Amino acid sequence: MMIKQSPFLLLTSTLFTLAVFAAALDPTPEDPIFELYMHDLLGGSSPTARPITGLLGNIYNGQVPFAKQIGFTPPENGIAIPNANGALPTVNGINGIPLGTGLSGTAYSGQNLNGIQTQLGPDGLSLGFGTITVIDDILTSGPDLGSQLLGKAQGVYVASSGDGSTQMMAFTAMLEGGEYNDNLNFYGIYRIGSAMSHLSVTGGTGRFKNACGFAEVRPLIPSGQHFVDGAESLLRIIVHLKY
Repeated sequence: MMIKQSPFLLLTSTLFTLAVFAAALDPTPEDPIFELYMHDLLGGSSPTARPITGLLGNIYNGQVPFAKQIGFTPPENGIAIPNANGALPTVNGINGIPLGTGLSGTAYSGQNLNGIQTQLGPDGLSLGFGTITVIDDILTSGPDLGSQLLGKAQGVYVASSGDGSTQMMAFTAMLEGGEYNDNLNFYGIYRIGSAMSHLSVTGGTGRFKNACGFAEVRPLIPSGQHFVDGAESLLRIIVHLKY
């Protein structure tokens, strides 16, 4: 006795078989991984980042961040910035960048970090709290600044913790050499002094359309093979993507 098979079941079985066969022939990578090196340069002759707001941003740009008399005469060509202890913010003696500015925190002081504490303002928050820094950082394939150029990272980072230990980052990595507008968007908290931070990949364009995932961000010590007269922060960014 022959059993007649339903046309619907036959069609479903055929489509399933074709789908499995197609997937075997053209597997789609579920977790592409690649790495970038981001060079954040403050000061010097070729900066890629600039603090634009906040107390330290005013010092960096040479602006007087108060409008009332301070009770004494500052040194010639100097700007006095009083804080809760009546002290002046520590700056790097080589390039004059205020302590706590940028992604390296107290490393810009050029001194022994063990004896340095975050300087606080009258309200108990760090002097850098709320500083917004705009970036047009260089992305390379290797840790040296002279490595192959991959593109630019444009966006901002904001000193988002009262003790000066974190920066909220929001930027777009614009990769050159692609046929389309190949961009990746990143957002998250970078922890200064931590061995690794994580950023979210919030989307992209071009070959990164519909991409999501995360990035591992590790601070590195610049190699020094490429001379820089500003203060450089070097980040290794390992990107994990899914579509």
